[in-house]
Amino acid sequence: MSKKTLQITDALYDYLLSVSLREPDVLRELRDETNTMEKANMQISPEQGQFMALLIELIGAKKTLEIGVFTGYSSLCTALALPPDGKVVGCDVSEEWTAIAKRYWEKAGVSHKIDLRLAPAIETLDQMINAGESGTFDFAFIDAEKTEYEDYYQRTWKLLRSGGLIAIDNVLRSGRVIDPDFDDEDTNAIRDFNLARFNDKSVPLSLVPIADGLTLIRKP
Repeated sequence: MSKKTLQITDALYDYLLSVSLREPDVLRELRDETNTMEKANMQISPEQGQFMALLIELIGAKKTLEIGVFTGYSSLCTALALPPDGKVVGCDVSEEWTAIAKRYWEKAGVSHKIDLRLAPAIETLDQMINAGESGTFDFAFIDAEKTEYEDYYQRTWKLLRSGGLIAIDNVLRSGRVIDPDFDDEDTNAIRDFNLARFNDKSVPLSLVPIADGLTLIRKP
């Protein structure tokens, strides 16, 4: 028994993966390629991807939203978990990074499930709201510009159906959220976002200490 979450050492983390991670080869190959890149730290961890895939299956999601695609690991996890007629709307601005994502979507046979929108995410979200798509998404994953998290969240909330789930990444920001020496815009934006969600007593939430912190919020 333990009254608080365990600290994960490297050895314990390796054990965790060895007895729980069921990563298809195509995901592992994508992760390995991304790990060679300068911005490799922007990729989610494999256990987080598997966790989100399980959540998607649990809520029976068919239409999902991803804000921040990078090289496509999280969107590939999502697409593989969706039924044959499922759909991922992915928002990103980088042709370079998403070109890698497209290769692996094709390799995995799920490219037909993914609708990539190359434009600032807020523009894409507003377009979908104006097109009458509010209340039609089952699941959303937010993992892009930290200073825009609040704007992403408010728009995503409109697009999500009742009973739908939002997952917000990097809410612990490598521990910087509790370190007063960090006063940068991104860290302060995460602090403000976390506090605003905690103070909104109308919605159920849980901050899960997986990877860099993942907040789950269910729309009543």
